[in-house]
Amino acid sequence: MLPGATLGILGGGQLGRMFTMAAKRLGYRVVVLEPAPDSPCGQIADEVVQADYTDEVALRRLAALSDAITYEFENVDARAVELLESLGKPVHPSSAALRITQDRILEKTFARENGIPVTAFAAVRSEEEARAVYHGEEFPGFLKTARGGYDGKGQTKVNKGEECARAVREMQGGQAIDLILEKLVPFEKEISVVACRGRDGSFAAYPPIENMHVRNILDVSVLPARISEESAKAAIEIARKVGEGLSAVGTYCVELFVLPDGEIWLNEIAPRPHNSGHATIDACLCSQFEQQVRALCGLPLGSTTLLRPAAMVNLVGDGSGDHLHGVEALLAEPDVALHLYGKKKAPKGRKMGHFTVLGGSGSSAEVKARELREKLSWGT
Repeated sequence: MLPGATLGILGGGQLGRMFTMAAKRLGYRVVVLEPAPDSPCGQIADEVVQADYTDEVALRRLAALSDAITYEFENVDARAVELLESLGKPVHPSSAALRITQDRILEKTFARENGIPVTAFAAVRSEEEARAVYHGEEFPGFLKTARGGYDGKGQTKVNKGEECARAVREMQGGQAIDLILEKLVPFEKEISVVACRGRDGSFAAYPPIENMHVRNILDVSVLPARISEESAKAAIEIARKVGEGLSAVGTYCVELFVLPDGEIWLNEIAPRPHNSGHATIDACLCSQFEQQVRALCGLPLGSTTLLRPAAMVNLVGDGSGDHLHGVEALLAEPDVALHLYGKKKAPKGRKMGHFTVLGGSGSSAEVKARELREKLSWGT
């Protein structure tokens, strides 16, 4: 599918915005379906279908306008993706892959069945099941909603049966909501691998990325991760297994734990470009978003070679104002790239943008990135 074709995308957030930038650089048109007006993606797309993601008329219009379709987040209703598939347009990732990756129970089961190391887990649908999982034993675990949670939302830490049962009652609120209990992993680091799989089964992976979180929101990512060569190879192999098992087409991300002995366990799968991979825009010849465009269009995958080590810092609103101060000083620095998402309001916890620092090593880039962030502030 050569340049000049139109690519459709479900979701108008920042991931859609950066996908659109990559697509337009290669000469494609982009149409987005998004319910909110003036969305980050809608600001630059060629056309916007403003409607709910489940609006059948709008979905049919998106299909009619598009030559191929993707989506930017996994909480979209799988039935919407199934409808788009039924209309005969290429849709990647598939609804089958979406159904697995948007449900933590199915996702962990998929990993276990494909020989990918994961923590002990159990589906929990009632207070009785919560008590039964512990069998009188106490251990730290996380009770999570099976669907819909992100950035730490929809989860709570528990230690024993009664505590877990109480959390089930509070999280379900009288509704039949599927939950999963995952045993706490004694990890040393959190990393991710952003990878891409082409229509022909070709595979490309970026070097593992080291991630640090604050209040469950990604704060700083360092590329490449400071791990052993053996751990890096194991992480990329897990990414390969995930892509093959899902028959994935397009960019996806595996979030991973590094244990003290260097062993790698899977945490979560994101079936689309990922926040931790944003540094690839400036640190690699072909970004994770261009890879998504290439895979969607059936083109050869691009190089994942790291041109320079990098550190990426998320710019997250803190509720003190909607304007970012200190931008001039940041842009005066060499080896710094600023990306703002065009959002008008910066409430606490909202991702408003990011910046990337290139350096001689990941560690030196991280040090400089943290120093530069101290010069930025939100205000009126």
